[in-house]
Amino acid sequence: MIRPVNFRMNEQTAVNNYYQESIDGVLPETINVRAQKEFDTYVEKLRDIGVDVIVVDDRLDYDTPDSIFPNNWVSFHENGDVGLYPMFAKNRRLERREDVLETLEEKGFYINNIIDYTSAEEEHVFLEGTGSVILDRVNRKAYCALSPRADEDLFIEFCEDFEFTPVIFTSYQTVNEERKPIYHTNVMMCIGETFAVICLSSIDDKKERKNVIKHLKEDDKIIIDISEKQVTNFAGNMLQVKGANDERFLIMSQAAYDCLTLSQIETLETHTKIVSSSLETIETCGGGSARCMMAEVFLPKN
Repeated sequence: MIRPVNFRMNEQTAVNNYYQESIDGVLPETINVRAQKEFDTYVEKLRDIGVDVIVVDDRLDYDTPDSIFPNNWVSFHENGDVGLYPMFAKNRRLERREDVLETLEEKGFYINNIIDYTSAEEEHVFLEGTGSVILDRVNRKAYCALSPRADEDLFIEFCEDFEFTPVIFTSYQTVNEERKPIYHTNVMMCIGETFAVICLSSIDDKKERKNVIKHLKEDDKIIIDISEKQVTNFAGNMLQVKGANDERFLIMSQAAYDCLTLSQIETLETHTKIVSSSLETIETCGGGSARCMMAEVFLPKN
């Protein structure tokens, strides 16, 4: 997780992230302080349940207002492979840091190979890590909602390199009465060990929707369907993690939890414990939430 030093609304990503909003009348320094407090509280909650959190501070060398969302530029895999991804916003490309990988190696993680897709930026082709791609690592499936930040050909190349079966669709949201692609798959979808949280109504094409359901059901996932309004409250932006004694927890923001129905909460709690944390400033200005803030490390230990 990357602790921010200059967090604010990123004007370069706001062009197709319709969840971002400015907070009028609040100084940038105040916004950053609020984001840091939310970050620190969130990290503390994760550590309290036994999650090993590696915090790296962002640097003031570059203008990286979205550094708090590291899962978009890097992914870590069980065989020691690391993926580096092409980013839509130019200032987000500055988030990629070799010293982050060095920190993991210092902590005993083994990096075998780096698969670098970043040259695709020269062709204006993007695939923003586990924001664009939802990985079912157990069943070796990768789900991707196509958008300006998720290119189909590059996604298929990723699946070939990392040996995942691709599941491709387009997910939409209504913006000023127009249907526009949702910028990241992980805003509308989360896959846990035995369940999937997904906004099925956002997949306008019925064949694509049926195909997604088919893949989830054949892997015995219980489907918790959320609404587009719940998506705007980041109810799709969740991640299941392993805590102390291998206990499973579903991590989400307080806004996401508050917008869930009692029935949805009860269903989720039959599969996993829920932990929520207030991320109001981060969600408002950054247009991302709890899941985006974690780049989960599956690398083997030396």
